[in-house]
Amino acid sequence: MIFSCLVDADYIDTENFYRHVEGRGPRDENTGPSLQVLRDRLDAHLASLPKEGGINPLRARILTHVRAQAADAPGLFTLTVPTGGGKTLASLAFALDHALAHGLRRVIYVVPFTSIIEQTAAVFRSAFGEYGQEAVLEHHSAYVDDPNSQPQAREKRERAMENWDAPVVVTTSVQFFESLAADRPSRCRKLHNIAASVVILDEAQTLPLPLLRPCVQLIDELALNYRASLVLCTATQPALGKVDGFPDGLENVRELAPDPRHLYEQLRRVSVRHAGELDDAALTKKLHASEQALCIVNNRQHARTLFQSIADLPGALHLTTLMHARHRSRVLDKVRSHLRDGEPCRLVSTSLVEAGVDVSFPTVLRAEAGLDSIAQAAGRCNRNGERPAQDSQVLVFASPDWKPPRELEQFAGAFRAIERRHRDDLLALEAIKAYFQEIYWRKDGRLGDDVLALFKGVGIEDLPLESLAARFRMIETRMRPVIVPYDPFSDSPGKEDPAADEALKDLRDGKPVSAAARKLQTFLVQVPEQAYQALWQAGAIEPVAPERYGEQFVRLVNARLYDPRFGLHWEDPHVRDAESNVW
Repeated sequence: MIFSCLVDADYIDTENFYRHVEGRGPRDENTGPSLQVLRDRLDAHLASLPKEGGINPLRARILTHVRAQAADAPGLFTLTVPTGGGKTLASLAFALDHALAHGLRRVIYVVPFTSIIEQTAAVFRSAFGEYGQEAVLEHHSAYVDDPNSQPQAREKRERAMENWDAPVVVTTSVQFFESLAADRPSRCRKLHNIAASVVILDEAQTLPLPLLRPCVQLIDELALNYRASLVLCTATQPALGKVDGFPDGLENVRELAPDPRHLYEQLRRVSVRHAGELDDAALTKKLHASEQALCIVNNRQHARTLFQSIADLPGALHLTTLMHARHRSRVLDKVRSHLRDGEPCRLVSTSLVEAGVDVSFPTVLRAEAGLDSIAQAAGRCNRNGERPAQDSQVLVFASPDWKPPRELEQFAGAFRAIERRHRDDLLALEAIKAYFQEIYWRKDGRLGDDVLALFKGVGIEDLPLESLAARFRMIETRMRPVIVPYDPFSDSPGKEDPAADEALKDLRDGKPVSAAARKLQTFLVQVPEQAYQALWQAGAIEPVAPERYGEQFVRLVNARLYDPRFGLHWEDPHVRDAESNVW
């Protein structure tokens, strides 16, 4: 924290020196809307939401109860609300009320996935109305500022991204926690602005197990010594308290939701049970028998194989991270249209559909995984309470044809142990708590103890900050982005999407990179390093304007490797068009 203050002051002082040399005045401190203005605007937005019908009265009661506790002393909180209970806006309202009550400086909203960060930021900007664009700072690895904004506004937001000098910051778990363990000035610069802030940790159960104990100690330290309030916000609250038996667990944690057990009963919308073993033939038979059903499996190859077995059925669709974002959005548009119109819809997907995707099926099939993942899958079933809970089935199955990937087997094993004891109500709070305790027991000694061991017996003058930064990696597998400019819905195979074609042309012509990069974000597919190298060696990908950007922008040039049903594949990256002898 001291280093952060020093670095930020040095950067600002240096900037002001050069501004003076250039005949400009010193940089403005953050002049965004005050927290009071934002709260007033949020109040107006919340007042416009419906209060009657469906679960709206319950959402309103949750919101009122959560906000009533804003005067409580800063520290540690949990917000345990089932899917559909409105916890996103409730947590934001609490954060603003709490900050104003205690003189805290900003709200930092931390989400686990880049796939939902833009969605969350958009919700907040909409709630803040005319102040949204200026108030909400979106900071993650894929973010490029709006190219249409004024130069002064872009400059201000770029500075804010460096030191989080904004009233509301929306960022990722990776950005937040890895910065706290960083050893470089640029990443440490913002840390002092976490002090005296309200930090909402959305989907807190997703904190990575190999770094869990260090993350918990960072949370505890921020609340204990830096006047920050932290809210662990989720439908499946991890058992991280000392009373839960977690090593060095959190203490004096206050729940913000009104009686989470009663809330769970009130928001119960599905029936979850284990369906035993289902091979691919049995799954195909079930999908044939169900006109509207979602099947979620644990790896992309299984999803592809299963989809191929039902591809001839009406409404058969497939969703995978091997599709670029624009492709996935188009598939989801079709899904929602089929569901809304009562048409057949059979979707086979990987777990990506669980990350905040707003779809509502009457039946969900889920391959064995962690109980938290199964709860997320259940959030795609009867999401809006359209039908009775007993008629909305979530069937968990074991696949003899496809075992869970090694990294998921520990979670599936813990689920099986809990299923035997809690099969009558698998999503009850007691079952969730028992599941996390089982996971932590199984991983005892492998919850980040090696990271904490770096500091044993070390004096303040010998802190191993470089070693800490090297080991503190929340994502272990390195992925590489590939631009896939093709329109999978075109009648002409291999035709480039006009938006991608325009952005690539702008890069080649040397036009402002920020505008082109932002357009291309929706055409990116992240691939493992090994696959990236195979595509590179086969000449199936190539850099765009390498004389200017090096390998910053790499695009797919073999259109045959992007399938409109399955997305990108690299089993045989040498495939050519036999007639024209071109990619």
